[in-house]
Order: sequence, then structure tokens, then C-alpha cells
Amino acid sequence: MKRTMKLLAVCLLFSFVLFACSKKDSEHDKLQVVTTYSILYDIVKEVGGDLVDIHSLAPVGSNPHEYDPLPKDIQKTTDADIVFYNGLNLEAGNSWFEKLIETAGKSGKDGPVFKMSEGVSPMHLTTKGKEKEEDPHAWLDIRNGIKYAENARDGLIKVDPEHKKQYQQNADTYIQKLENLHNEAIDEFNKIPKEKRFLITSEGAFKYFSKAYDFEAGYIWEINSENQGTPEQVTQVVDLINKKQLPVLFVETSLDPRSMEAVSKETGVPIGGKLYTDSIGKPGEEGDTYFKMMKWNIDTLLKNIK
Repeated sequence: MKRTMKLLAVCLLFSFVLFACSKKDSEHDKLQVVTTYSILYDIVKEVGGDLVDIHSLAPVGSNPHEYDPLPKDIQKTTDADIVFYNGLNLEAGNSWFEKLIETAGKSGKDGPVFKMSEGVSPMHLTTKGKEKEEDPHAWLDIRNGIKYAENARDGLIKVDPEHKKQYQQNADTYIQKLENLHNEAIDEFNKIPKEKRFLITSEGAFKYFSKAYDFEAGYIWEINSENQGTPEQVTQVVDLINKKQLPVLFVETSLDPRSMEAVSKETGVPIGGKLYTDSIGKPGEEGDTYFKMMKWNIDTLLKNIK
């Protein structure tokens, strides 16, 4: 009996070791992916599903315009099977992304590095001296978010052709969901008189959104940088708000609200809500995926502008 029990214990221990090794191998088998910020992280996650293990460089809630990579980011990028970035000058601040890719040994035309905004028609900045610079916020037009999903699909298939069918199926399901949201947004916004469709935010991130959904947009500063929220910028937006007699302002979740709070105090116009721009929400928040952040933005605008 004792011998039988010992044999059973050995068999159980052996089975546990095999299970642990199998689990470790299964985790290792997942495609190692790096994205530059959380919105790309979520889109690639939707397309990749259980086949991918993703690391976002700029964490949720942070500003990806000028990120300072940590040592773990360098290691993750070095070990990655594939890297996705936005392009359109989003990662150009301090050339941090270019330096990271070079350090990680992923530079060169054959590096598994893919631009998510490939195929997007770029819009440009309007600030004097920056007219040739591209505005990076293309994802705020859901039609461009669909292009991002298509580029994620194509990049994953190129690096991991064995799972082409699954990537394709995941992308098809996700893209249909985004198309439905885009069409619903157009239908609802068209019910609002054109003269009421005006959007004031801290950063001028809503050019693509405004073009897609027939809004006008104003802002305190045009793009996140070291020079934002200056007295001159605040004065200009206050004058615009008073001239247009706008009833509501908005502030972004990933930005310090104090500049917009100062504008609200100066004009007497309330802040109607928060909008997602450069980051999805933290897990458990209303906008903790790309789809949910866009739906939140749409619903928040409808609620306040109507």
C-alpha cells in the first residue's frame, strides 16, 4: 500500500511538472508584441486575441507625444517579435522611438516594425511654422481606427502566417463593430443643428474627428509640447468662446485640467465632461478600450451639446 501511495505521489508530481512546463511553453508560444501607447495596444489585442502577449510602452493615462523609455521597455522591444507604432509624428518628440528601435536592434527595412496609420490621409498642424507637421490623432476618426485594425491584422499575419485565419476572423468581427459605431455617430450627430456642433478642448486633437462628424473645433494649444497653456493661448481661446457664445467646454482625461479650469473660470462656461484622446481609460473605467473610449466621447458630446 505504501509503495502504491509513493508511486501515485511520484506520478502526480511528474504530471504537475509536465503541466507547468506545458503552460510555460504555451505562454512562450504567444507572439511577443510591443506597441507605443495604449490605444494601439487595445486595437492589436482585439485583432491578436489569445495569440499575442502585448506590452505598451507609454502606460495607460500617459502622454505618448514625448515618452522616456524605461530599461524594461528596451528589453521588451529587443525581445519583441513585432512592434507597432502610430506614425504621423506622434512618437517624434525627442526622437525617443527612433532611438529605442535602433537600440533594440529593430531598425532597418526588414525590421518587424509596422506603422498603424499606414493608408491614413494625414491632416496637418495650422500653427505658424508647423504647417508641414502632421497631426497624429488620426484614430479619433473611427474610419481611421478601422485602418489601424487592418494594419494590425496585416502585420500580425506577415510575422505569424500560421495563424492567418484567426487574425482575419478577429479583425473582421472587430471592424464590423467599429463600422456600426461610426454609422451610429453620424446618425446621432446629424440630429444636432450644424451651428451647435462646436468642440473646445485643451489640445487641438480633434481635427480628424471634426472632419468625420462635421464639427468645428477650438483649443487652448494645438499639440502637446513643452509650450502649452500660455497666457496668450488662454486669451485666444477665451476670445473665441465669447465670440461664438459657446455653452460648454471639455477636458481630456490624459491632460492636466488646470488650463481648461482657468478658461472656464474666465468665461463662466462650465466644463461638461472629460474626453479620451491620447489614451484609453484605466481598467474598469468607462473608456478602457478603444471602442469604449470612442463611444464615451460620442455619448458625452451628444449629452452636452444637445
